[in-house]
Order: sequence, then C-alpha cells, then structure tokens
Amino acid sequence: MPPRSAPRPATRALPRGAALLATLATVVALAACRASGEERAAAAAPASAGATTATTTATAGGEAATGEALATPADSTAMRAAADRGRILGDSTAKVWVLMVSDFQCPYCKMWHDQSFEALRREYVATGKVRMAYLHYPLDQHEQAVPSAEAAMCASVQRKFWEYQSALFGTVARWGQAGDQSAVYDSLAQGQGLDMTRFRACTKSHVMRAIVEADRDRMARAGVRSTPSFFVGQQGIAGAQPVGVFREAIEAELKKAR
Repeated sequence: MPPRSAPRPATRALPRGAALLATLATVVALAACRASGEERAAAAAPASAGATTATTTATAGGEAATGEALATPADSTAMRAAADRGRILGDSTAKVWVLMVSDFQCPYCKMWHDQSFEALRREYVATGKVRMAYLHYPLDQHEQAVPSAEAAMCASVQRKFWEYQSALFGTVARWGQAGDQSAVYDSLAQGQGLDMTRFRACTKSHVMRAIVEADRDRMARAGVRSTPSFFVGQQGIAGAQPVGVFREAIEAELKKAR
C-alpha cells in the first residue's frame, strides 16, 4: 500500500525497537552538527578558483550566506547543516524529543498543526521540557510536497523554519495545486523577512532535496507509512490525534526521564 495522509480515525501504533531507536539517534545527532568538524571544514572551504558567480560564506554562527549561485560542494554542505539546525525547536537540555513526520500538502498534517502544534509548543517547548524536530515525508500524490519542503528548508538556513512552516500550512490553498508555485513560496519568504537573493538561490539549486529525500527514507525504514506521524520519546503515534493524546504521551516520557 502506498504512503498516504492519515485521518484522525485511522490510528495505528508505530513500531518500536531497533529501527525507532536508530531514527531517534539520527535526529538527535542533528543537534550536535554545529560542533562537527565537517561543518566547520565546509564553512571554511574557499570557493573554487574559476567561480564567476557569488559564493557562499559562513557567519560566525555557521549560517550560510548565499549569493546568486552555489559555487562549491562545501557551500551546499554548510547550507544543509544550517538548515538541519533550524528545524530543531527547544532547549538543548530538554529530556524528551517529539519528532513530527509531515507533508505540508497533507490536509491532516494541517489539521494537526492548526489544532495542536501551538499548544504543545507553549506548554512543553517554551518551558524547556521538550525538543521538537520536523522531518519530511512527502507523499507521491502531492505534487507540491517536495517543492514546499525544499522551500521550508531554505527558510531554515536563515533560521526561519518554524515561521515558514506555519505560513505554508496557513496558505496551502494558494500553493497546493499543480504547476510552478515558486512565486508563492517567494512571497511567503518575503513575508517572513528573508533575504530573497539567498532564498531564491537556495530553492533554484535544489540543494535541500537531499535532506528531504533522506528524511523520507529514514522514516520509511522506521515504519512510517502515512502522514502525519509522530515519535514522542520512544512512543509512536499515527494520525492527527487530539492534543490530549500528545500530552499523555509526553507526560509519560517526562516521568521516565526523571
């Protein structure tokens, strides 16, 4: 059966065990990327000698600053590292992770975002109890699933992932249709105050597609078959469940972590 959007009634437990723990370890490792030697090396790498376009440099905080094009593979590596960091929300000392596995064009993902995301962010992330990470699981039947995910990760390079993902869910009626929707993605980026030269260079280069595809592959190996799906600590939840389901799961994981 092909992957699909999961309505609220179609709930099933996600698998536990080695596959889930490996997925959690992979995502937790994203938080450590700012200290990785690979990222520092990529950020420090010079542009190739014959480059005629503007190049990517790295700021002291590791954020990539992009011109009209990406000049070297190192530029792409630095940008993807910055984007990975940007989609993690919460205090680094939080004991519990909530992984959101989603597709921006999925109607049930939007339902969950609209009904539950802000409450959980306010109650658990803002209070330092939980860290959230967004993972992409673009469904084949959604033509804009990959382009919207790439746009969100390009916003993440400029530390605007969470604002941009909310803007995407709020405007899906504008961009969730066939054809080139880059003008809408640009408009949303402009509304968030992003550097548009950098944003457009990122989306046009498709530098973030590798992250989107890697997310989908990891989630499939972990047993995800529909969106939205969630991992709360070591618990799996499928479907746009009510916020109370997530509160109960988070509280159980916090109790175990004490």
